[in-house]
Amino acid sequence: MDELRITQSGQRLDKWLVSDSMSRSRAAALIQQGHVRVNGKVVTKSSFIPDIDDIVAIDVPGSAETVDKAEDIPLRILYEDDALAVVDKPCGMVVHPAAGNQSGTLVNALLYHLDSLSGIGGERRPGIVHRLDKDTSGLLIVAKDDRAHAALSRQLAERKMEKHYLAVVAGQMKEPEGRIDLPIGRSPKDRKKMAVHPEGRTALTEWRVLDQRPDRALLDVRLITGRTHQIRVHMAALHHPVLGDPLYGVRGMPAAPRLMLHAWRLAFAHPVTGETLRLTAEPDSIFALPKEVEPWR
Repeated sequence: MDELRITQSGQRLDKWLVSDSMSRSRAAALIQQGHVRVNGKVVTKSSFIPDIDDIVAIDVPGSAETVDKAEDIPLRILYEDDALAVVDKPCGMVVHPAAGNQSGTLVNALLYHLDSLSGIGGERRPGIVHRLDKDTSGLLIVAKDDRAHAALSRQLAERKMEKHYLAVVAGQMKEPEGRIDLPIGRSPKDRKKMAVHPEGRTALTEWRVLDQRPDRALLDVRLITGRTHQIRVHMAALHHPVLGDPLYGVRGMPAAPRLMLHAWRLAFAHPVTGETLRLTAEPDSIFALPKEVEPWR
């Protein structure tokens, strides 16, 4: 258990814990999960402001000890080293166990295929740095230790990670490319949905057309921010919903065999070496990706 003494007042607890090996988001998670004590008492609010000379003790969990079971589920691992792995999640696979999905998840598969996973996400989300919806396929980063997890989370928070998706949307786009700057928040009409909302969080999406048909368009979509259902909500707001979307789709749009959204390309700095990693997960043939596509820059 690590300890530190507070040397000045007026600063939030989560800010005090930030260091080269701990991001603010990781600090907040540790606080909320009960791993931080102030003068021997557990504090679970990140906004708590300690006094001068208070002693803060941090019990950082090691590799996850999970209540979930390892399952021999086929998993395509595109990259792996001692710090992280990048997998190609299939459509239809839930990322982590939750009510109604206690097995058959990506976490169950990771526990079988990888020798270690970070513990920051808690026992139900070991190694999970970011998520994909159940019916979105493609690239997902998994952290093997807490230091890598913190560094990767910091890149996400600072918008330094480049994430591209392939999306097949209804209708033809009038422009070859565009940028969507519309805030997203919980829908006031349906709590299961997100929506463009003036009081929502900033959400930025860039898109460009790769191919068009009379009734649909294939887009390369880059996420600048990472809000829940961001691409699906933004494209629906443009009246070009993602095909196969049961939540944000509209009546009369072209049919599709699945949600036509795939995490295609990913670029980020390796959390240990600093080397830029660029990975691509080719989509299912139903996306009809043109043979000649702009290469990585």
